[in-house]
Amino acid sequence: MKRKSIGTQHEMIVQPAFIIGTYHEDGTPDFAPITWVSKTCEKDDDYLIVISMYGTKKTKQNVKRTKQLSINLVSTDMLQLMDYFGQASGWDGVKNKLSYPYSKAVCVNAPTLDQSPWVCECEVWQTVTTDQSDTFFCRVKNVQVDERIDVDTRGIDLTQFDPVIYSGNYHSIGTYLGAIGDFYKGA
Repeated sequence: MKRKSIGTQHEMIVQPAFIIGTYHEDGTPDFAPITWVSKTCEKDDDYLIVISMYGTKKTKQNVKRTKQLSINLVSTDMLQLMDYFGQASGWDGVKNKLSYPYSKAVCVNAPTLDQSPWVCECEVWQTVTTDQSDTFFCRVKNVQVDERIDVDTRGIDLTQFDPVIYSGNYHSIGTYLGAIGDFYKGA
């Protein structure tokens, strides 16, 4: 294979799409799409969710104030809602031009989207600020999964969630390929 240089584009740094849920000071829900979400190991089998937010988003200010949030996986049937949340600003008031049922999280003080097939409830453990970005290292307090999704000891088949993958544009995934260890059996 011969490759070519294309500059410093980041489109191949693909990311699952999430909608972060927080509450405003007056208790109204606030949701914003964020794709800079990952995880990192802390110790043993423990991990932290890592979320970076750029700029002056109201959601970012809410996370900094409350240190509690929900992370709602976006499935393909939620694209209109994700686009709406991305185009509406929390600084302009409640985002209510689209109807979206939500509930209070079980273990943290944050709203969760009823339509999301996977929701992670988190508390901020540490924040790192770089220029206009804040990166939140979050401890997981609870994970909710659509009861129709099969969760077993080998992991989760992501195709059951029908997640949106973001790389500057929206994509979906379609084929489960296997688990770690299924392809190389050693020498």
